[in-house]
Amino acid sequence: MTVRIENHLCYFMLDENGQEQSVPATRVKVLTDNDKAMSYVDLAGQRIYITEAEADALTVEGATDARNHVKAEEPGSLI
Repeated sequence: MTVRIENHLCYFMLDENGQEQSVPATRVKVLTDNDKAMSYVDLAGQRIYITEAEADALTVEGATDARNHVKAEEPGSLI
């Protein structure tokens, strides 16, 4: 899990060593990477990719939901 939330603070895992950065939920903006069809947050210029469940949890805590829905343009796509 990339994100954990405690008392309206969001803790994002930055690397495999367990380094985290904390940000108040109200200062987080959830975005969509259209090419990858994934949600992410931008922390100091670094994209942290998150699951849709994590994105939903962040928005419930007060993060801005700036996601867009990616639509498939090819038949049979999972998107």
